[in-house]
Amino acid sequence: MPHQHTGLDKAQVLTEALPYIQRFSGKTLVVKYGGNAMTDPELESSFARDIVLLKTVGLNPIVVHGGGPQVDSFLKQLGRESDRIDGMRVTDPATMEVVEMVLGGSVNKSIVNLINQHGGRAIGLTGKDGNLLRAQKLLMEKTQEDGSVKHIDLGLVGEVVGVKTDVLEMFTQGDFIPVIAPLGVDEEGNTYNINADLVAGKVAEALGAEKLILLTNITGVLDENKNLLTGLSTQEVDRLIETGVIYGGMIPKVGCALDAVKGGVVSAHIVDGRVPHATLLEIFTDHGVGTLITNRQAKKSAE
Repeated sequence: MPHQHTGLDKAQVLTEALPYIQRFSGKTLVVKYGGNAMTDPELESSFARDIVLLKTVGLNPIVVHGGGPQVDSFLKQLGRESDRIDGMRVTDPATMEVVEMVLGGSVNKSIVNLINQHGGRAIGLTGKDGNLLRAQKLLMEKTQEDGSVKHIDLGLVGEVVGVKTDVLEMFTQGDFIPVIAPLGVDEEGNTYNINADLVAGKVAEALGAEKLILLTNITGVLDENKNLLTGLSTQEVDRLIETGVIYGGMIPKVGCALDAVKGGVVSAHIVDGRVPHATLLEIFTDHGVGTLITNRQAKKSAE
């Protein structure tokens, strides 16, 4: 009887999730939302439902979002484009206006609306609100072929130097889901465009979060033979970077997860955002759908 099997399967799923729900009740998790999960309607919907479900079963999810493609698209409509150096957008004051408008406006509010449509109570914030994200100018260094270090000016691109956690705690305690656009402000009031992975990592660190989840367009961290590594300690990650197994665009993402775990976040997850309900699967099932990075030498099921 196929109908009965379906019912049993659902019961199995729920009972598997129970110990995780019990363990993580009342805990904070920070989810970086970006990539395909932000552009595919089915994935958008499954992400929003995941976030609402997490809140409903007693966790405190906080969303940090990117929006690079949306910024590029709007600049193109205006007949402009911005240069990139090693994947980082060069942001002059005119581009910064567009970045703030797109990330802090349309992208942020569309995510808020999406979560609210699925029964959540989301509140949109930028790093400017309540001085949430204190920033400073990011000085990018590039090693030349002759070994000398060249400083590259990316304009109004920043890094996080402080997070006002009381702003977020006020919302999470009040049953709201904060949705944060990655814009920060310095002591002089200058606005900076900040990499969303870095913002998510710093917010998770500042809050002493249980988990940092980075949704990506890849399956997770792969070994030398392109097999998924489901669980890694911080020492193993350091070794994989040194030996060149983790390279290129994965280094900053993994580095962000690594820094967060070393900074007190219990575990960081690099998850394939192209899988529907990836966030729930990674948190509430024994197998997960990505790579778990933790300080402890332990099996996934013990996390």
